Amino acid sequence: MLIRIGFDIELSVATPMALIYLLRVHPSRRDDLVAPENLIVSGGLQPEEYLDSFGNHCGRINVPVGMSNVRLTNDALIRDSGELDEVNPEARQHDPTELPFSTLQFLLPSRYCEVDSELLALAWNRFGGVPPGAARVQAICDFVHSHLEFNYKTARPTRTALDGYREQEGVCRDFTHLAITLCRCMNIPARYTTGYLGDIGVPPVPGPMDFSAWFEAFLGDRWYTFDARHNRRRIGRIVMARGRDAGDVPITMCFGPNTLTRFDVVTDEVVENRVAA
Repeated sequence: MLIRIGFDIELSVATPMALIYLLRVHPSRRDDLVAPENLIVSGGLQPEEYLDSFGNHCGRINVPVGMSNVRLTNDALIRDSGELDEVNPEARQHDPTELPFSTLQFLLPSRYCEVDSELLALAWNRFGGVPPGAARVQAICDFVHSHLEFNYKTARPTRTALDGYREQEGVCRDFTHLAITLCRCMNIPARYTTGYLGDIGVPPVPGPMDFSAWFEAFLGDRWYTFDARHNRRRIGRIVMARGRDAGDVPITMCFGPNTLTRFDVVTDEVVENRVAA
């Protein structure tokens, strides 16, 4: 399967500043690109690109004096298996004494995931009786999916997992933060993932396309994908970045006053032409 991905993002800026972005396809998917991404920054600016501590492909733009807006565009074609998210109902949960050291940071509290809060008692009371492993993570997803109402109109960047639980609403990042927090409360490493997720294999959702957030839980000997917002297996997830929570993987972050003036995302399946032999 081929998927066309891309974006057109524009920000109004008031002063010279640094701007960082995490808008590239994750290095783990780079070999699936049919051709290199075509990321262009307005004004002929040349970004400095680097890998962060989580292995994400990032960029920094130094906005000069006199520039009032920055526009970033990208267009790419990527090959995908076309398969649904992999599941393994038998994937087991490890005791923290057995976990690889690299996963331990994903058990700790982070900016948006308050493991050391009232959610700790809630998690053990609600999920302590569920068999450990994949079944427990899925039970957490079922709970979050039913507890929160999806609502773009009340989205805000300061909402934490505890806020989302109390307010019972949010967007995909809020569903993800709450599910991650409850997993960590149950000693299951969980990490935040952001990327492209088009309406492939499902009825199209009204409204403009956006990037999406889901999470990965470490079970058995690997990370598995879970999605508390949609709570179903999906086709065509294209990872851009992973971290402890949304604070680690901002789409863009400006170090000065700015206003988002354009935000268009494309994630469409491309129908391949096949010639009969």
